[in-house]
Amino acid sequence: METGATASYWLLKAEPESRTVKGKDVKFSVDDFESAKTSPWEGVRNYEARNLLKTMKVGEKALFYHSNCKSPGIAAFAEVAKEAYPDHTAWDSSHPYYDPKSKQDDPKWFMVDLSFGSRTKHFVPLALLRFIADSDSTTPPAGLEYLGDDGVAAIKGMDLVTRGRLSVQRVSEAAWTAVQQLASTGGWDDLDLAPKKKVTKKAPAERSVASHPRAAKAKAKARKRKAKGSDSEDEDDEDYDSGEVISKTTSSRRKRKAEDYQELPSTRRASRVKTAD
Repeated sequence: METGATASYWLLKAEPESRTVKGKDVKFSVDDFESAKTSPWEGVRNYEARNLLKTMKVGEKALFYHSNCKSPGIAAFAEVAKEAYPDHTAWDSSHPYYDPKSKQDDPKWFMVDLSFGSRTKHFVPLALLRFIADSDSTTPPAGLEYLGDDGVAAIKGMDLVTRGRLSVQRVSEAAWTAVQQLASTGGWDDLDLAPKKKVTKKAPAERSVASHPRAAKAKAKARKRKAKGSDSEDEDDEDYDSGEVISKTTSSRRKRKAEDYQELPSTRRASRVKTAD
């Protein structure tokens, strides 16, 4: 990298678990990377990711990320060893990422070489980064105070937690520093990193007429009359008829005249007039 040039930082994803594509295993774990020391980063078939590869400079730092696995996260640090050159695997019809539209005289896809740097002392799980990013707080969680407010803000702004799926991503210098701190220090063992279920607030339940105090009063009087063996209604019941009636929604109330009132089910009994023998 040229002296005085602004440093760029990157995150590149690889799959640590076996997955067969066109008869070939595309697995490339941190163990494989450490064993290889330097490896071409072939197989990128996304235009935005390809364009990012083409801007990388020798000496720039990168985060090696385990993707598409049970425990995704940052497993190692790496460095750009060779700048972008045509990805020849696109011309190989037996390769999992063969692209017949890419020609040797007009290459469509490019790759860089990455050199292994070191493993992270503490594997930095995606769950932790999301835990920090999804928090409403701008201050670090307990045990991670060393991040500071700037570190929390940097993690909240990472493409990894805001965009996710892109296999090659830019990383800000502040986010790079925050990840380095997490990887070297740890301290999140006591945090519950399980995703929090979002609680959906239910709409207020409709208030039935029977739940209104007047209705309860009328129902109590009906039980009292039944206990006395009387079929006639008390005079006080007329107050219920002529008073305010609550509609089935709590937001609306209206007054009705006694003669317009219709009997409420389960709260009153129909009057019966006894005839002489």
